[in-house]
Amino acid sequence: MHPFKPNTMKDITNHFGKLYHPVKAFVVYEQTVDKNIYVESFDIDKNGFAINAHPLSIRESTALASALDTSEELKNGFFKPKGLLPGNILYINPDRNGFVIWHTPAQNTELFFVGSLGIPNGTASVPPLLWKASKNTLWLYALDDTTNISKETCLSNAPFFNLYHDGKVCMGTVKINIRTDFSLEDFISEWEKYFFNSYFSHLIGNKSPVKGNIIQLWKSLINTRKKFPLTSLLKNGLTIKQLLS
Repeated sequence: MHPFKPNTMKDITNHFGKLYHPVKAFVVYEQTVDKNIYVESFDIDKNGFAINAHPLSIRESTALASALDTSEELKNGFFKPKGLLPGNILYINPDRNGFVIWHTPAQNTELFFVGSLGIPNGTASVPPLLWKASKNTLWLYALDDTTNISKETCLSNAPFFNLYHDGKVCMGTVKINIRTDFSLEDFISEWEKYFFNSYFSHLIGNKSPVKGNIIQLWKSLINTRKKFPLTSLLKNGLTIKQLLS
């Protein structure tokens, strides 16, 4: 490390996003001949001094491995776009447990339903959608349109099965494998594939997310040229602003 020059030092603490305090220090010892490794762990007291020297414990090793995993995620550039930021991206929270919010236009897509619903599989029109996804969880909402979107834009329930009242999607037995080396575009594409390639099976809480009967709605749309009726969407009282935390 280069020493600070006293006459050029500046107080930059107001630029720090988060303040980190030292809590552990590790010293690695290696035998000269056999090259065996021994790791000694130190606790750091409130004054920044190393105390309580002891062999590295399993618990400390696990915590260290987790921290290194986090560093690897950051190095891989999780949520990093391949080029210019895609125009449908609304918000990115890059924290370790962060998420992305994006929207998709009204479109025709293939949908799958379990046999007990009595709805044939096929292609149907779906409304504009707002997606929020972390590495392990997906939330989904419907929009009236995708023009003039702002933090105050009101959201509707996504008109699908397998959704909780807060928009969280129950993926059932679908195995989610969002890798930390995915680009932003890959991340979005994978979540959309997971959702639309899975089978819709049931209503959570037995409450329809749309006005009227959701089964009859999809029966009337599957394998037709009908546009999704936006008048069937049911407002849920949420705005995009409430999804940003």
